[in-house]
Amino acid sequence: MTIKIGEIIEAATGGFTAQCYELHSPPPFGGLVRVSEGDIDIYAAVADAATTSIEPGRRPIARGGGEEAEGDVFSANPQLEKLLRTDFRAVVVGHKDGGNIRQYLPPRPARIHSFVYICEPEQTAEFTRSLDYLGLLVNAGERSDELIAASLRGAAAANREPREFLVSAGKELAVLLSDDTHRLNSILRRLKV
Repeated sequence: MTIKIGEIIEAATGGFTAQCYELHSPPPFGGLVRVSEGDIDIYAAVADAATTSIEPGRRPIARGGGEEAEGDVFSANPQLEKLLRTDFRAVVVGHKDGGNIRQYLPPRPARIHSFVYICEPEQTAEFTRSLDYLGLLVNAGERSDELIAASLRGAAAANREPREFLVSAGKELAVLLSDDTHRLNSILRRLKV
């Protein structure tokens, strides 16, 4: 069953930001998500998540001084569910066009208010049969090393031969990062599950 996790609120060719339908429930860091844009499916790796106030510049305040458990804060303040939101940012790693998976940027960004779905393990395994998408993650910016490692750990769990998958991924990273062995070793150390 495909799980609809949220809705796009900001979009660009290389990534998007989506608001989760459920507070404090973003998809896992590095996880693969999918959104449809007309006749193509866009795939992206979850690169960041945050829970903030719905009003920019207005920070939430502590409310649990007299409460015994964290859940009691929300029970005593039911309005918090409407005053807070959880968003996540995703880096586009490819798309599916006419049944063919292409691990490069799509011809156009996803639309605002498009639904975002968590990829099922089968979809993740299908998408990660090729590791060409790693080139997009290597240049994903801040925390890209953590993102690469998290993405590969999740993809390994979805593949039938996780160890074999990680060995192939390590070889691909060795080619991509041949001039930066320190960075390569740092990512490889994070691949241990």
